Formats: sequence, C-alpha cells, structure tokens
Amino acid sequence: MGGQEKQGNGSMSPNPSGSPRNLGELLSNAALRWPLSEVVFPTERKTFGELDYRATRMARLIRAAGAEPRSHVGVLLGPSVDMVAALFGIARAGCVIVPISDRSKAVELRHIIRHSDLRVLITTDMDAHVDFPAIVSSAIPSIGCGGKGPAPQEAPELRRIVLLGESETDRPGFTRAQDLQMAASISMEDLAEVAAVQNSISSEDLAYILYTSGTSAAAKGCMIPHANVLRHARALANTRFLLGSTDTFWCPLPLFHNGGLSTLMQCVSSGASFVHAGHFDADVALRQLEQERCTHAFPTFEAIWLPILNHPRFAEADLSALRVTFSAGSEARFRYFQARLPRPIQLSNYGLTETTGHFSMTLLRDPLEVRATTGGHPLPGNEVRVVDPKTSLGCAPGVMGEILVRGDMVFRGYYKAAESTAELMEPGGWFHTGDLGRLDSEGRLTFLDRLKDMLKVGGENVAAAEVEAFLLEHPAIQVAAVVAAPDAIYEEVPAAFIQLKQGAHPTEAEIINYCLGQISTFKVPRYVRFVTEWPMSSTKIRKVALREKIAAELKERGITSAPRLRSSDSTGRSPKPDKTAETR
Repeated sequence: MGGQEKQGNGSMSPNPSGSPRNLGELLSNAALRWPLSEVVFPTERKTFGELDYRATRMARLIRAAGAEPRSHVGVLLGPSVDMVAALFGIARAGCVIVPISDRSKAVELRHIIRHSDLRVLITTDMDAHVDFPAIVSSAIPSIGCGGKGPAPQEAPELRRIVLLGESETDRPGFTRAQDLQMAASISMEDLAEVAAVQNSISSEDLAYILYTSGTSAAAKGCMIPHANVLRHARALANTRFLLGSTDTFWCPLPLFHNGGLSTLMQCVSSGASFVHAGHFDADVALRQLEQERCTHAFPTFEAIWLPILNHPRFAEADLSALRVTFSAGSEARFRYFQARLPRPIQLSNYGLTETTGHFSMTLLRDPLEVRATTGGHPLPGNEVRVVDPKTSLGCAPGVMGEILVRGDMVFRGYYKAAESTAELMEPGGWFHTGDLGRLDSEGRLTFLDRLKDMLKVGGENVAAAEVEAFLLEHPAIQVAAVVAAPDAIYEEVPAAFIQLKQGAHPTEAEIINYCLGQISTFKVPRYVRFVTEWPMSSTKIRKVALREKIAAELKERGITSAPRLRSSDSTGRSPKPDKTAETR
C-alpha cells in the first residue's frame, strides 16, 4: 500500500475482555502479545505489529471505497503481505471477506462477483505473475466504458474496484488506492472510528464467504462466522500442532483457500511466525524451510511435497528444526513421505470448506499406524456419524458409509442457496458431507472417497480412491486419478489418468496388466491416459474435467463399450486385455 509502517502508530487496542470476538481483534491481541512474530513471504516480511498497522490502513481504505459494515468485499490478490493485510483489514472494517482464487478466469470471476454481491473488490496491477485488471475487465467488460463502473446486469452491487500498488497508470473503471487514502498517517480520530466498527462485530457475524471448488457445478459460497474461525484456530494450535510463539509454520497453500487461511489464523492465534511459499517454487521453498528454521510444515499435496523431497539439494538441506509436517492423500503416499523425512511427525486429517477446513486430525502422540490409516478424532466441539447412504442408519465401526458432521466449526449454510443448504442439513444440525468414510472402534474417522466418485461397474461399487491407492504402488506412477468412463454394457467403467515419475515409460497395456490378478477385474481401469498437467481447482484435481475429457474422447472415436478383461492365470502371468472374456 506504500508508505513506511511503524509498530504502535495506528495499531488497534485489543478487546478489553481478552478473548477476541472477531478477526480484527485477533490481530490486535496478537500484535500486543507477540509484536515481533512475523508474516514472511519470499521477498517481503512484516512483524505482527507492522501488520496490525497495515490492516488498520486497509480498513480505512475499504471504508473510503464505499463499503459499509457487513458489506461483502472481495480480495483478488496473489500471495503477499498485502493479501494478509487485506484479509484482516476487511474484517476490521466490519465487512465480510470474499477471498477469490488468483487462478480465476473471466467466467468464474464474474460468477463470484455477482453471486456474492460484492460491494468492493480489492486487486492490483503490480503482480508479476497475473494481470488481474485484464481478467477483471474480461469478467465485467463494461467497467471501461466511460469510467462509469460495471453495468447493473453484470455486477449490480459492485461500487468500486480498488487497485493496490504504486503504479500511476490510469485504468478506466478502476480506482487507485492512493486516490482514496487521505494521508499515510492515522489520526486518533481515525483509530476511534475504526475501533468502533471493529467492536460492533460479534463472533456470530460472518467472517468469510468461501467459494467451493465448483468441481461439478457453479461454485457455492460457504458462510463462515468469526466464531468458527477463532475456535478452529485455537483448536488446531492448542490440540494438534501445539504451536507457540517460538514456532515457525511454513505453508504453500493459497490464502483464498481454507488450508492457507487456517494455517495463518492458528499462527496469529498462537504467536507463531507464518512463512508462506508465495508462488510455489521448490528451490525457494526448500530455502525457506531451511533458512527460516521452520518447525512446522503444511505441504499437504504430492504436487508440492514431491518436488521438494526430490530436489537435488534436499539431502544436504538443514531441516533439523522441523518437528511436525502434515499431508493429505493415500496411505501409501503418507508412508512414503514419512519414510523420506522420518524425524518430523506427520499428521493426517479429514476436512472440507463447510467445516471451516480441518474437521478431524490425528495427534502428535498417535503411533504411525494410526496416523497413516485414519484421519484422527474430530477437533474439540465437533461431532461425527457414519450412516448408510440408503437407509440413514448408523454404520458399525469399520463399515463404510456417508460422513455426517455437526458442531462449532460447521458452516452457516450456502449463500443465497437455502434449498441446497436444506437438502444437506438435517434439523438436528447434522450436515451431509457427500463423503464416504468409516469410524474405528475408538471414534477416529477415515475418509475413503466421494459418494459421487463411487463408480457403479455392472452393479458393483468401486471406490475411485481404492484403485488410485493401488496404482500408486506401481514404481513408475507419481499421481493417479480414477474417474468413470461411460460404457454401454456396464454403465460405467474405471478410467485412470496417470502422471509418471521422471524417466518412466510404461504403456497403457502394462498398467492394465499390472492391475489384473491383483485387484478385482471390475476395478481394473479399462482406459489409461498419461498426463503431465492436471485440471485443478484451488488445491484439488478437477475430476469432473477428467470425466468430460474421457467421455468426449470415446464419443469422438465411436467407442461405446470398453475392451473386456480377464484376470491372470494361476501361474501369476498377466495376459493382455481380452475382448471376449470377463471374470471377477
């Protein structure tokens, strides 16, 4: 935002009661208790005290842009100190934060701007990776027409699009931040005004509207109150990661996503420094982990962690400060990661946007077998049931069913989608996740698959995650995603999209033969497609895009039914696919 920030000049007073009621107060308390803890990015860093000052300036900017308390304010920024300051500044201005993916394209951005009823959008034209004004202009073409702003039919509630940064370039339809800033310093009157607004926001007011990945339809906005975020941060910091002010937490996940947000908030809640990877680069990431003496790391996904573990300098890097890591994925991948980096304790979890992120998580004291095979117990204040999807009756321990959740961290509902909320939320507060899982005898939850990812192959249920886990045992396979391909005989059959390890060159037939005789034949992929890039949401592979891709390919080629297979003979030899015989 420009200007030099000084601790103590413009910082907000903490809540006199001691316990923060909203995110603005969370930062105020943190700046008072741990003023020298830091938020760090590859090319910039600020102490909590400096961040508190910048958040207050951002709150003034948002008010000057025309946002009233409880207005919805969007953030379309890359990972940066400005992004963090905007998150807390929006909260401090009494507004609802709408984080927007910096990977959004015009159609996706237009949907979120319109659907969320944005009053103000904060973005920049100084990002080295993304031309945000070009994307916004494409999403709302009328903003450049005479400088009169967006047409009502495109974004009826939007009043201002604010550009951060030092650029003097005039862009019709956009407002430069410096044109709204009355002065770089903050007066006592300014502080009193912002403090009054912050104090008016209760824990039950909305903190976020977080848009889901939209893997099967237009993204839905999850309404998350301040209370959820604060409880979630405390639960993670105090019961799972055991964070304190001497810790440093490395995170590569985007700050428009619950994974990044929850890591940031638990750091501010506990006084731990927060180190963000920025736009991910394995070399920069490894250097951060080493030089910042990170005690905790949240790599989560193999697309992030594998490039670090396989980095040429990994073996010599000093990661002796690292005590705790976290990953999500298959049991085989978990064990592989733990073996490659054996000293830090690796945690696993289950979570979703509708539960403010992590819903359950393993404990540092849990043995490896528990951490590798379960997602742990629910966080304090959360409850879970597993029920038969057809009868809604509870499942016995170890039996797969749909995961239902309720508790302190379950969302308020979908924004402007009361019917969708009602379909999934029972009167007693139980939310139908649409996920399949099981509980063990001690109440630990294990995610198995998405209900919609459950294939029906000739009447047989096939969990895509089960086939993916088996494929990952192949020495040549780095990433696998299994989806349904249409089939005239079996209705649908498995199709596997595979990313190979460097230097590996197996064929489609070799992958299929690897499966034959090892897993039931109806689970064996009938089609294998090798990829080097994946269609992604914020953090997940968009399986709907893969399903559409294989369906379109088969339709174009006139293929209506897959080749039949037969399992390997008693000698263990795996024959080639057979078009005439099918056995299980």
